[in-house]
Amino acid sequence: MSSIIDQVSKRKTLAIISHPDAGKTTLTEKLLLFGGAIREAGMVKGKKNSKFATSDWMEIEKQRGISVTSSVMEFDYNDYRINILDTPGHEDFSEDTYRTLTAADSAVMLIDGAKGVEAQTKKLFEVCSQRGIPIFTMINKMDRETRDPFDLLEELEEILGMRSYPMNWPIGSGSDFQGIYDRKHQHVEIYDASNPNKVKIYPVSDIEGADLTELLGEAAHQRLVEEVSLLDVAGDPYDEEKILNGDLTPTFFGSAISNFGVQSFLEHFLFMAPAPVGRVSSEGYVDPSNKDFSGFIFKIQANMNPAHRDRIAFLRICSGKFERGMSVKHPRMKKSIKLSQPQQFLAQERNIIQEAYAGDIIGLFDPGIFQIGDTLCGGKEFTYSEMPLFSPEHFSRVSIKNALKKKHFLKGLQQLTEEGTVQFFESTSGLDEMILGVVGELQFEVFEYRMQHEYGVDMTLQRLPYQLARWIEGDSYKPALFQASNAKPVKDKQGRHVMLFENEYSLRWAQERYPDLKFHSQSNFSPSKNS
Repeated sequence: MSSIIDQVSKRKTLAIISHPDAGKTTLTEKLLLFGGAIREAGMVKGKKNSKFATSDWMEIEKQRGISVTSSVMEFDYNDYRINILDTPGHEDFSEDTYRTLTAADSAVMLIDGAKGVEAQTKKLFEVCSQRGIPIFTMINKMDRETRDPFDLLEELEEILGMRSYPMNWPIGSGSDFQGIYDRKHQHVEIYDASNPNKVKIYPVSDIEGADLTELLGEAAHQRLVEEVSLLDVAGDPYDEEKILNGDLTPTFFGSAISNFGVQSFLEHFLFMAPAPVGRVSSEGYVDPSNKDFSGFIFKIQANMNPAHRDRIAFLRICSGKFERGMSVKHPRMKKSIKLSQPQQFLAQERNIIQEAYAGDIIGLFDPGIFQIGDTLCGGKEFTYSEMPLFSPEHFSRVSIKNALKKKHFLKGLQQLTEEGTVQFFESTSGLDEMILGVVGELQFEVFEYRMQHEYGVDMTLQRLPYQLARWIEGDSYKPALFQASNAKPVKDKQGRHVMLFENEYSLRWAQERYPDLKFHSQSNFSPSKNS
């Protein structure tokens, strides 16, 4: 039992969130570099012969220079086992990000120092905030021209409603960037633009001392003294409880691409971030140090190795110890299964593992028995909360161009929709009509690309005029009720009744006309709880 507690205490499982182009994948690469997991950090947008980012492993990611699926990476640093969940920043892939965040115990929010809090950052922050997980903020690209640091902190509060505690403070920015002052350790880290990897650290016994004037120059030193004094007097005090509750964000300044401030951030984070936390199940709270193994599937990825056409289910371990070859209960399928090929990841690269503990993310070979949200447990049978499907905002009718490829088409359709980023609906009108729904339109492009390159299928996507889906609750519901309206009755993959609406106006019309029906924006609604 004590070994489980010791092992769990060494784990840190975090998600990295940001708006596109804030430097998230670059930060991930540099963290992996410090952990010794890679020897050379890759560029996100590479030239012909350059190295691609480790976390961007899909061919379309390399071509487009964006992350389109969450990646899982694990490495060791200073006796800690770190599990990084690198999420897509692009809003069109937000549903994958939402689910991935359920597997994290803390989040690192990356902000572009020139742009501040952007739209997608706000959306992702709200998901983290709802879960009450600690959020650590890194303000990136300080070696470029940025906005005033105080303005950026004020924006965190105004837009996100979150107070901040700067753990370090920048000394200039852009061409005047000289480094950072570490408020906790009371030292200055000097930035050398010609060799940013070589960081010189100077202890500070007196922030107003003449030695700092000599090091930084009089103007930069005076400004640093004034700004740090203002933080000490008017800023929020350091409060560990507020940080762990997600009410106060420790804030760091640095430059991921220059690798400056990243190691300092990592070491602060490991000291402050929580070890794996428990989860609520159908049997109550499950402590991570509980001796019985349990976990849930939060992501499924088909064709991670195109040569083998394999399918991997990603499992977040929530309690106990996992051992290769162990038999576990699969409550949804009401059967026991043996987990014989557990893997841990560095994006697409993987290694068979013998054991893992709460907080770890492992990959399980999936012959088609897992779904997103499935619980696996070793002791008493129970389930963790079902993961919701969110209302898509874009819809297309899908059909195959070559009828001889129908078998491949149906296989691809099944496997890719089971990953959860594309939702499948079937018309209830009696027509053999298949409809896809996505949260972001770029998902259609990714879906079409993958069907062509992974399953050899060309297809036609015909856009439909609907903007939202609602799961229907109510005994009086019949699809015929909506024949005269512009709404479209369909069923999802689980056979649940869903209505597609063209806009909010048509949804309100339906709600007013049929008050005994309830229209839910997520699939895992609680009965009689309207959305």
